[in-house]
Amino acid sequence: MRTTNSHHRFYKYSNIIKDIEINRPNQVWVSDITYIRTVKGFCYLALITDMHSRKIVGYDLSDSLELNGCVRALNKAIYQAKNIKQLIHHSDRGIQYCSNVYTQILKRKKIEISMTEENHCYENAMAERVNGILKDEFYLDQTFANVAHAKRATKNAIKLYNSKRLHLSLDYKTPNMVYKLTA
Repeated sequence: MRTTNSHHRFYKYSNIIKDIEINRPNQVWVSDITYIRTVKGFCYLALITDMHSRKIVGYDLSDSLELNGCVRALNKAIYQAKNIKQLIHHSDRGIQYCSNVYTQILKRKKIEISMTEENHCYENAMAERVNGILKDEFYLDQTFANVAHAKRATKNAIKLYNSKRLHLSLDYKTPNMVYKLTA
């Protein structure tokens, strides 16, 4: 299932994180949307992940692919962050991320905007990887009875991922440990 529609009238930004060295939290956030299955259809999980620590800093699960879920995830991420000076927000070129509402929030907060080039999911690989980990290791790939059940499971999965999931790339630390150590 495709969650990205990049054929739209909104401005598409360049990829400015291609050659950047990531060495601190709140330097680059990567965003993506994945689907969660319910008996009656799909919900859409908007995730924002800190690239340095791999911590999911904002998320929202909603029953539509409309903009509101991405905006709520972004607002949660901004609210919890202590310092977002010189932060870059990286995403694919989906209509939600290119929309005026979304980009205005980023601009108001002085967050730089970076996007993948046309059809290059590899340029958002970390966001895609987090989606996979949540589905494969934290059971979000199952079919939930309803949206409420999916929301409870998602909240629990993200809490466990952030606090318990060890990462080889983080010297076997959890995202929370690395985010707190260096934030």
